[in-house]
Amino acid sequence: MIITTTQNVDGKEISEYIDVVTGDAIVGAHLFKDLFASVRDIVGGRSKAYEKTMRETREIALKELKENAFRVGADAVVGISLDFETLGQGNGMMMVCATGTAVKLKEPKRHIED
Repeated sequence: MIITTTQNVDGKEISEYIDVVTGDAIVGAHLFKDLFASVRDIVGGRSKAYEKTMRETREIALKELKENAFRVGADAVVGISLDFETLGQGNGMMMVCATGTAVKLKEPKRHIED
């Protein structure tokens, strides 16, 4: 499954726009555990613990996006955007929503050589 933030797939022609597809992931940020880890992790204002949680959450959302695109018969998803939010009391949950357009790609014509 090809996924891209662009509106097309380089070298391929889109034959059909199927539908908008999404993938969502909401994960606990483990605030209290990460509070102690952040004391150790924060270097120059960065927290490795939160970066890891964000990366894992993004991967889950993109995997779900691909699965939903596959279910509707897509070859690719174009125009993907990612939205990151914090939810819950004390921002204890992290949400990532991946959205894009599921498309069918035109098959290249085959040439018969003699």
